[in-house]
Amino acid sequence: MQEEFLHYLWKFRLFDTRDLKTTVEGEPIEILKCGEPNSDSGPDFFNAKIKIGKTIWAGNVEIHVRASDWEMHKHQQDKAYDNVILHVVYQADKELRRKNGERIPTLELNERIPNNIYQKYLSFKSSRDWIPCGKQIKDIDSFTLNHWLDRLLVERLERKSIPILESLKQNKNNREETFYRHLARNFGLKINAEPFELLAKSLPVSVLGKHKNSLLQIEALLFGVAGMLHPSLTLPKGEGTHDEYFLQLKKEYEFLKNKFKLKPIDSHLWKFMRLHPPNFPTVRISQFANLIYKSSHLFSKIIETKNIKAIRDLLSCETSEYWKTHYRFDKQTPLSFRRGVGGEVKRFGDDAISNIIINTIAPFVFIYGKEKGAENYVEHALELLEKTLPEKNAIISKWKELGINAKNAYETQALLQLKNEYCSKKRCLKCSVGARLLHPSPSLPKGERESA
Repeated sequence: MQEEFLHYLWKFRLFDTRDLKTTVEGEPIEILKCGEPNSDSGPDFFNAKIKIGKTIWAGNVEIHVRASDWEMHKHQQDKAYDNVILHVVYQADKELRRKNGERIPTLELNERIPNNIYQKYLSFKSSRDWIPCGKQIKDIDSFTLNHWLDRLLVERLERKSIPILESLKQNKNNREETFYRHLARNFGLKINAEPFELLAKSLPVSVLGKHKNSLLQIEALLFGVAGMLHPSLTLPKGEGTHDEYFLQLKKEYEFLKNKFKLKPIDSHLWKFMRLHPPNFPTVRISQFANLIYKSSHLFSKIIETKNIKAIRDLLSCETSEYWKTHYRFDKQTPLSFRRGVGGEVKRFGDDAISNIIINTIAPFVFIYGKEKGAENYVEHALELLEKTLPEKNAIISKWKELGINAKNAYETQALLQLKNEYCSKKRCLKCSVGARLLHPSPSLPKGERESA
């Protein structure tokens, strides 16, 4: 028997509640309110209301597999457990008393648990399928699934909020700087996320803002601090470069480096291998520079832009002219790889823009709304995801195979949360889908039905 299963049974009263009695005195027990689950330290359920004998008690409920677990967990030494009004156990193997000698009322659930529910639970826990309920999930009703996806999306946004809030604290609540750093990390995709973030940390957005009217200077600052403005990165040892664009950037950077006391990051951090050339960090940095050039105070502009098309247009940045015919410094793109006589316009693509909206913009708008107590911003964050096309990845493809077809990024993000935080960890009893499949029509007390 698992304690988490007993929690589930107690929360939804999925046990035989007829003729309940305490284990020692045999006093009748009536459950008026099971209480609210406690995810922190202390008793398992708080604010319960239980009638024992002729007295109605209000307080906490603690649940264990065996009564003796109370002492094994040293609850008798913890004042947080002094106001436990009922000890619910699977097996009452020991009589327990409080410090003052009073017995702790105990309810034993052994022989009261429906075997069919327990067997379903065991099958979920032992399942080796991609998700434990893979064979049954198609039977779940749309209301339960959609309501659960709504809650999962908020959970995911709250989880994504944690590193952002930590960054805000480190940056003394400077939202522009924090947004710029997280945006930069997102620009780097997974493979170059770390060096992009390090680049942004080494080059404050305020410095770029001082040169917002010059794309060349913005590129010089970014490529320079990225450690890319030295010939050894692209040329054989000892050779120089006659690339005019490179020399212009280098000249600008040498001046600006001294002016702002900048230090470049290690150029070897950047990864080019196994990347499609349009995703090379050189191309991404030029696109990022173009975005900074197009719009200073990016966070302020994004937060007040309610139209998703306007946001996508803002993020639709392209490289400078040089990168239409290059992927790396001093190395022209072969003519056979180019599109058009003048070279290829390397624009930040639709999928990349969606990735930014999902992983940076929506979480920042969500946090802003939460911090300001402004529900319209929270709703806007959800709407941005609702109006963004569904992501394409292995997890979403597997959901599709199971008959769960996501219509937008709102649903793909919720499904990612479901898989990663519930299915993979087999937290079936904490999942609305799992709880419903374990007991399709639970007879829940009024006021607790919404939790199923």
